[in-house]
Amino acid sequence: MRKLVRLWSLAILSMALSCCFGMPVRAAGEPTLKDGVLIQGMDVGGMTRQQAADAVEQYIDNTLKSVELTLQTSNNTEVQVTAGDLGIRWNNPQILDEALAIGTEGNVIARYKVLKDLQRKPVNYELTFDFDINEINRILTEQCSGYDQPVVNASLKRENGVFTVIEGQVGYSLDVETSIDTVYEYMTQTWDLQPGVIALDIVVQEPVSSAEDLAKVTDVLGSFTTSFSSSSADRSANVSNGCKLIDGTTLYPGEEFSTYEAVAPFTQQNGYYMAGSYLNGKVVDSLGGGICQVSTTLYNAVLRAELEVTQRYNHSMIVTYVDPSADAAIAESSGKDFKFVNNLDIPIYIEGIIEGKKITFNIYGHETRDSSRKVTYESNVLEVINPPGEILYAEATQPIGYLVKGESAHIGYKAQLWKVVTENGVEVERTQINSSSYKMVPSSYHVGTATADPNAYAAIIDAINSGSVANVRNVIAIVAAQQQAAMAAAMAQ
Repeated sequence: MRKLVRLWSLAILSMALSCCFGMPVRAAGEPTLKDGVLIQGMDVGGMTRQQAADAVEQYIDNTLKSVELTLQTSNNTEVQVTAGDLGIRWNNPQILDEALAIGTEGNVIARYKVLKDLQRKPVNYELTFDFDINEINRILTEQCSGYDQPVVNASLKRENGVFTVIEGQVGYSLDVETSIDTVYEYMTQTWDLQPGVIALDIVVQEPVSSAEDLAKVTDVLGSFTTSFSSSSADRSANVSNGCKLIDGTTLYPGEEFSTYEAVAPFTQQNGYYMAGSYLNGKVVDSLGGGICQVSTTLYNAVLRAELEVTQRYNHSMIVTYVDPSADAAIAESSGKDFKFVNNLDIPIYIEGIIEGKKITFNIYGHETRDSSRKVTYESNVLEVINPPGEILYAEATQPIGYLVKGESAHIGYKAQLWKVVTENGVEVERTQINSSSYKMVPSSYHVGTATADPNAYAAIIDAINSGSVANVRNVIAIVAAQQQAAMAAAMAQ
């Protein structure tokens, strides 16, 4: 009898729980979250799993994505972004399964107790979030790194024979790689879902600006001058332009100077004109023709200052403004460059001067060499390769009488450059600096051979085969005289 009463009581309690808390005795339809279950403070009681998930996504879209974050970039500049810009996404949807399990485990009494506890103290599940590393990287690269400020070293300016110091500029640059981690860690570990400020990782570079060292730059360490008196107006303009682009350079200890980078690009916008230059053993017109005289003059000044030459090439053919092996070619097409390093303990200053049709480079620094030490350079020619006679090319599309000069003759050389050091007039050092080979190029002519007269054709071919321009000119004169005589005879009839 007591057992029947106990069973009846449990049945009544079960029915009461079902009526009061919406808790069916057996599953009927999709399960719902119990009243008193919260997600990030939102009441999701009575919702299905999908409804609760939709509510969370709506909360992220409508509330969290618009939360503003301030990114502090270089030089205290601020960039405003939102959590949505950083690719916010929900990271712990498994809490829905945990929430659905509340009040469904254990016997009726245990479930009843859980549900009563929810009435008194709701259970709140906190959301966690993840962010898109690629989007963070894009924002830092596109919106933040643009505020970088390059470091500018203090430099020298020389006017009217007097040096003045130009102050440098502190450099600021965004460290994108470490800043990605900084933003990500803040958003996933520190962010309280409210507007916040994130200080990005900025690299600060102080300028090299020792006024004491710059004040020591007073002495001419090396100087050299070449003449371009025979140059055309366009070539002269190119030499002057290249000199101007290098003039005023301050080079700090350990820094490398690239002549090509200083004078390029070879465009009209950069001040260059078409003029003759060497290309594959031929003289051709190119923008910037003559610029190699600039690099050559600088090369010789650098040698006399005893700076460290790190890259130097000779020309393909001999030049006339310096001795063999004393030249330094630069060329965009072949990658030739003249480079050197300031291997001294203080800065140097490069002064370029154009006076009349002469170019001079002076390299200033602090002279530490003994006054008795003298440095000179000697060109040692090992071999001279004289060109053979002229090369004559038959041009079948041109008439007899056509005679045009192609390449001028260039003597070939093999040479070395030696550094000679004397102290108190006595030679103490002799060192080979470089070795150079220059192409031999014969002169050439293009000769027309087109004619209806077989005898004239045979004569001009024989003259071409003889390799003598004089013979060609003689045949041309004879053919011209014959043609004039024939015309006179025809008119007489």
